[in-house]
Amino acid sequence: MKATSSTRTTERQRSFYHLGETTIRDQPCQGLACFVARHVAPNWEAACSQRPPVYCLGKCYAAPACGTDTARPHIAIDAPSGIVLSRLAIGGARTLAAYMAMDGYSRLSDWLGRRPTDILDEVEASGLRGRGGAGFPAGKKWRAVAAQDAQPKYVIANADEGDPGAYIDRFLIEDDPHTLIEALILAGYAVGAQHGAVYLRKEYPEAQQILTQAIAEARDAGLLGENVSGTGFAFELEVFSGQGSYVCGEETALLNSMEGLPPMVRPRPPYPTQHGLFGKPTLVNNVETLANIPWILQHGGAAYHARGFSRSRGTKVLSLNSLFRRPGLYEVEFGVPIRHVLEDLGGGLRAGNNRGVIIGGPLAGILPPQHFDTPLGFEELQAVGASVGHGGVIAFDEHTSLPELIHHVFEFAAEESCGKCTPCRIGSRTVEEMFRRVLTKTPVSTDDKSWMTEIVSALHATSLCGLGTGLADFALSALKYYRDDVDSFLSASL
Repeated sequence: MKATSSTRTTERQRSFYHLGETTIRDQPCQGLACFVARHVAPNWEAACSQRPPVYCLGKCYAAPACGTDTARPHIAIDAPSGIVLSRLAIGGARTLAAYMAMDGYSRLSDWLGRRPTDILDEVEASGLRGRGGAGFPAGKKWRAVAAQDAQPKYVIANADEGDPGAYIDRFLIEDDPHTLIEALILAGYAVGAQHGAVYLRKEYPEAQQILTQAIAEARDAGLLGENVSGTGFAFELEVFSGQGSYVCGEETALLNSMEGLPPMVRPRPPYPTQHGLFGKPTLVNNVETLANIPWILQHGGAAYHARGFSRSRGTKVLSLNSLFRRPGLYEVEFGVPIRHVLEDLGGGLRAGNNRGVIIGGPLAGILPPQHFDTPLGFEELQAVGASVGHGGVIAFDEHTSLPELIHHVFEFAAEESCGKCTPCRIGSRTVEEMFRRVLTKTPVSTDDKSWMTEIVSALHATSLCGLGTGLADFALSALKYYRDDVDSFLSASL
């Protein structure tokens, strides 16, 4: 693959990234999960004055976190059997030998000897939907790439897990890297691609080291290269390192980053399935989505579809933040009530009352306590203004007021906006500055309140990617479910 790794940054790109050549060592995390836990860190303000900012280290279970933290999360399966966390729950399989001892790669040669459409049929029958946030049917996306005649084609694992509160992909890569490698080989064969890549965020240095070693192991064992497992199928895989840009989690910005261009969102259509990396058909799935593939092909799409409920099939991994009594990774079937996750699995909050949870990152709607009985499902959560998203679950208590929460989220969005959409570039900073004035007791006007409503409407209607629309969803839910909190603070500043 003749792509330009984002470790080789051009001057044109540099202003779009936070980290550049920075090495992640003892930087404090300023992400949302750490923000709502800041009351347990007396040096929070001093820590967060450091630059460049780091918005998530994938250590939300131990927040407030820093780069030197080495604790591992609690991992559990709350389902008849695990699909994604089965190996992690018993200690992981970091090496090729450990993975193969747990049936890894056991059916790879068999599937590479069958028709690519056989794999497509099973993925489609499973009902698997993308776990990166949008919930798009995986089988439909795979088939769209397979239908293209242009060559070369690419398959890419989106491991730019930038949503504060989510650390699912980090531990899938660190503790079970060969599942991702096997899934990418199978995806490549199914869609007709011989080139694969993992776009991995720089904030996960240990994951990069482990994944690079696993790829080398697979290549040495003949599982990558010109003749995968003696089947005649050629497939190569490499790792690209991000440099600290939240918007690279959006697939078209990710592709621009890999091409050496500024990581800005592309207008769609055309979609990456038709016109992706270097203008060629490209399949982009996030890590958790791909981690389902070996299980689906071992047990069958029908067996996978039998899990879950409604239009949300299979299982979902959720990552709970440090305010819970039992934070960690939990694999649950779709359809379980959110309350079961929060109270039975997470054990409720350590102290204080749970005022609400944000599922799937800071740019998503807040789920208030009156809706905790909502089933875990794409459409079901969307109906109450929330989302499944990537699966990070961030609870907040009385230590964080709604104006503080709104200010932090809009500050994050303003910092991370690629700047392509005017409402996102200017509007997010305008709202952030308004709430900064509120929090510092500086008067705001009634015009400011009206302007905020207009900005949120514009974000929802005109944003090209999930950063702007997710920010609008967050603001709308805050105004819908916590209007008294917001209005009282704004009125006090008039």
